[in-house]
Amino acid sequence: MTLSARALQLCVHVGCLLVMAVTLCVLLILVASVQYSDGTLHFASYYRDHMVLQKSPEKAVLWGYGPEGAQVTLLLSGPINQSSSPVTVTKGIWRATLDPVEAGGPYTVTALIQGDKATLTDVLFGDVWLCGGQSNMYFKTSQIFNALEELALAAKYPHVRTFMVALNQSETELTDLIQVELPWSVPTARHVAGFSAVCWLFGRYMYENLKYPIGLVESCWGGTPVEAWSSSRALQQCGLEPSQDSPKERNSVLWNAMIHPLLNMTIKGAIWYQGEANTVYHQDTYNCSFPTMIDDWRMAFHQGSGWQTAHDFPFGFVQLSTYKKDSTDDGFPNIRWHQTADIGFVPNPRMQKTFMAVAMDLPDESSPYGSIHPRDKQDVAHRLTLGARAVAYNEPDVPFLGPFPNLILSTPVYVNITYDQTVSVTPSKDIFEICCSRIKAPCGRKSRWIEVPIMQWGRTTVQVSAKVCELTDEVAAIRYAWRDWPCKFKACPIYSSSGILPAPPFIINRYPPNGNVWISY
Repeated sequence: MTLSARALQLCVHVGCLLVMAVTLCVLLILVASVQYSDGTLHFASYYRDHMVLQKSPEKAVLWGYGPEGAQVTLLLSGPINQSSSPVTVTKGIWRATLDPVEAGGPYTVTALIQGDKATLTDVLFGDVWLCGGQSNMYFKTSQIFNALEELALAAKYPHVRTFMVALNQSETELTDLIQVELPWSVPTARHVAGFSAVCWLFGRYMYENLKYPIGLVESCWGGTPVEAWSSSRALQQCGLEPSQDSPKERNSVLWNAMIHPLLNMTIKGAIWYQGEANTVYHQDTYNCSFPTMIDDWRMAFHQGSGWQTAHDFPFGFVQLSTYKKDSTDDGFPNIRWHQTADIGFVPNPRMQKTFMAVAMDLPDESSPYGSIHPRDKQDVAHRLTLGARAVAYNEPDVPFLGPFPNLILSTPVYVNITYDQTVSVTPSKDIFEICCSRIKAPCGRKSRWIEVPIMQWGRTTVQVSAKVCELTDEVAAIRYAWRDWPCKFKACPIYSSSGILPAPPFIINRYPPNGNVWISY
């Protein structure tokens, strides 16, 4: 057991009720956070053999520890050779930046001082993706549908490398990780079995498209809200104060321990699967806290890497799947909407260079891990891959967005929805709901919503009935798939023309705030 683990365990056993115990816990954890700084030359915790460093045009950043005042030179040997300018160890830490290196390898990286050296072997250059979130990102490859077949493929992808951050918390921002759960590894069935399924599948699918190395960094924790992964400055922008809730809900404790230590590393982008915890915790502020967290991560990684990680690095996320069948609670649909900053799709003006995998059509009622943990992670990863290809890699003509309304036309008899692309439609009696009102105001969660059938459809249009409204009322809003469990497996009523990309849920009001697409007759 590491010193940090003993410290945390001690805090639990004594309850941290006494001032002396609290002081001891803090001191032990602080000591643990600098346990690597013992005066010898070595790399930081997440630089190890078999790792992937970010390829050109970005520059890879490496750092570590050494004797105070020593001059450290980095040597790169392999398909190409290079030597960095010497850097000075200051306060026990050195940091150096390589010149851009094209994808490939293997390389040996050596940190050199007079009389000592530290070496990394079998290092590849490619794209590094950070995978974060809660339990559906933590969900292991061994738990998915067709797990045995997937694990049998692992060894065929030696250029997709994996690394996992251990679960730890901190009340202060740490420089390095307290622990590593899985060091950088060449994939085997055993290693991949315990690794994030969404992260692994995304990396494998991207490798099949890019044909060069992919590095995957898993840093996630089940049952955690977005506030735990956000810095205090990000939360302040959304009016959120420090919390005294359960440990996994305390603001910033996972940002401090599991994200902040990674900031020096150059990355290509991030993918994220989280939000279930916020259906019951600060739900109404998620439309601020989630996009603000993305902005803050981008700023922090850009600065932390010495401006090597892009200031607007691509950020993909999974829109929530399902939990409770026949539930009338609107927590899941509200968070799905808030995940897009209440716009309904991404990228959008508030969330630029983002991409989203819609997952509400992938329920799993019989999942042995609970229905909140669907086992079909292959489709999730595939949809993320489409978004990454289009948004992160600017690949032309890659469809990655499901259909979304760009015009609503209403009469007393029907509401006609025009979509921004060709749609594939199957009949439904209840997937659409309308809000009838006598006042010119937005409809919300407390309004009366009435299920209405699809009457007919065309190449880009869907028409639903409006006859349920009384003569003195008008259709004031319409919403689609606004429930926890809106449809059966891959059987929502509206998809892209290919039948692959589901239309995301939406709520559109005739009157402000989002009635600009509405025309009435």
